[in-house]
Amino acid sequence: MQIPNHQRLFFLLVLVLPLFTMPDVVGEEPRTLRVLCYNIHYGQGNDGEYNLQRLADVINAAKPDLVALQEVDVGVKRSGRLHEVRILGELTNLKSHFGPTQHYEGGLFGNAVLTNLPVENVLIQPLPYTEATPELTTYPRGAISVIVKLPNGEQLNFISTHFQHNLEADRVAEAKAINQFFAVDNMTTILAGDMNAIPGSEPIRILEENWKNAIDPAAAPSAPSANPRSRIDYIFHRGDSLKMISSEVIAEPTASDHCPVLVVFEVKGK
Repeated sequence: MQIPNHQRLFFLLVLVLPLFTMPDVVGEEPRTLRVLCYNIHYGQGNDGEYNLQRLADVINAAKPDLVALQEVDVGVKRSGRLHEVRILGELTNLKSHFGPTQHYEGGLFGNAVLTNLPVENVLIQPLPYTEATPELTTYPRGAISVIVKLPNGEQLNFISTHFQHNLEADRVAEAKAINQFFAVDNMTTILAGDMNAIPGSEPIRILEENWKNAIDPAAAPSAPSANPRSRIDYIFHRGDSLKMISSEVIAEPTASDHCPVLVVFEVKGK
């Protein structure tokens, strides 16, 4: 018996189609962003040694995408006139940007950013501070802001800063200034730095009015690194594109007088 042509086509499709079934749709792995905050004590470890390779090893072990550094020397006598920002960038294979806040011993001292993301803009923003007197030692304060492009194409503003170490009034003014300068739009923003303020203090409360505090539940201490007693190093964030996955203080007792803080974010798709 001869099979009609239309039935032949039907049988052929039934036999062949299973060979071309659509693959299961597998969701993409969430993109992550690893952010490190590290006061490097101008390269000097707790053993008195200036050792940038040791600091670079700590940074590399964290596998960061963005690094906020504080207490960084460039051309300063005490640290051998080295350009610490450039050297740390080379040792970590990350792009480096320096935000000086003051002249010191023939060079410059301040904050810096390292990143493996494309950089679109850099801004150095002075912050309010009380002038030093013979009776009171204070230092000029500032922030470096770097706009980078995330893998989803969105821009992100990443800020490294360092608040005054010995005047609460300065830290309060600096927190208010950070909000004024960097919490005024909807751009996804990460703020990282040595705030010299403990959780619950007025400067931190002021920041938390405009930022989410990416702190671990235990609020683990970050300084001094050899025997941490106080949490003064932080990472904050703004915007809907980031979700905190984890937050930790990395136990590193020698390379600097602060422990680094590492936060891992999930970057939501565009």
